[in-house]
Amino acid sequence: MHVSDDVILADLIGVIKGLTDWEYSETITRETRFFADLGFESIDAVVLGEAIEAHYRRRFPYAEFLASLGERNAKDLHVGELIDFLRPHLNDDAPHARVEGA
Repeated sequence: MHVSDDVILADLIGVIKGLTDWEYSETITRETRFFADLGFESIDAVVLGEAIEAHYRRRFPYAEFLASLGERNAKDLHVGELIDFLRPHLNDDAPHARVEGA
């Protein structure tokens, strides 16, 4: 099964809407920034990872992804970066750890 970037973006928008009181009135695109545009705090990024895993019912190396952002001194995370991270994990045929209770 192939999951397109457009589907991942739509999924992310749904997950984000489920986490917060939605106050962002602009269209979310690959260039939208989680912290500067959407008002995320550090803890929100962690909660987002958990919500993504629950949505897709699988585990991702999300903690490592966030750590890599810190290692390169990234000040923000663009939606497109998260899509680029998720795409190979969603489109490969390797077995994935299932999320308990999902």
